[in-house]
Amino acid sequence: MSLPHAILTALLEKPSSGLELTRRFDRSIGYFWSATHQQIYRELGKLEQAGQIRALPAEQPARGRKKEYEVLPEGRAALAAWVARREDPKQARDPLLLRMRAAAAVGAPGLDAELRRHLGLHRRQLAEYLEIEARDFPPERHSEEDRLRHLVLRGGIDLENFWIGWLTRALGEDGEPGHGRPDLP
Repeated sequence: MSLPHAILTALLEKPSSGLELTRRFDRSIGYFWSATHQQIYRELGKLEQAGQIRALPAEQPARGRKKEYEVLPEGRAALAAWVARREDPKQARDPLLLRMRAAAAVGAPGLDAELRRHLGLHRRQLAEYLEIEARDFPPERHSEEDRLRHLVLRGGIDLENFWIGWLTRALGEDGEPGHGRPDLP
């Protein structure tokens, strides 16, 4: 289970309230590890109960204030152990790939339109990643932390380039329907 590790990572980068954490997930970690707001809040409770995080002391009365969490030494140790653990790559599970396989068996009128829609989505995501790269990783930043974060972003960029290339081939080399024949049984 990686959600607690994603939360510990985010809190080590910056102590945050649950609301701030869910917003940060929506803007960064959520690009490669998604979680609902409810899952994040539930996991915060579990991590606090396990003694891996704690709510920071409040400067104002408890009513109406947001709890801000920080990682405790036990949480840092758990995250370090998880990072060092050996883990095999996970098999890709994408419904579009399964739908393509099913289309080979039953045909798929309208599949070209869905492939073009996916192509547009991946192009937009790539553009967003490239904007983040230009903004957050200028050449003068070369700390080890920046290098590792940039590698994660580059992984996303490479995946989007993969999908764009694959979808272009599925539609035909020129991006027009029929050359890849996805609509035929």
